[in-house]
Amino acid sequence: MAAAASGSERSEDEVKRKFREALERKRGKEAETSAGRSGKDAGKVHGVHGPARSRRSFRRRGGG
Repeated sequence: MAAAASGSERSEDEVKRKFREALERKRGKEAETSAGRSGKDAGKVHGVHGPARSRRSFRRRGGG
């Protein structure tokens, strides 16, 4: 049973290593694409919130 446990540990280590390598590649790509950008607007999503003046106001309807 000890041999099976060490085999599964090795496979888990292999999976972890592969995930780490993939994450490093991903971070490298993101660093390359955002290298030209700087400042406060460096995120991927721009203009998430619209202007505050155009927010809808919901009023309770009176009546019965």
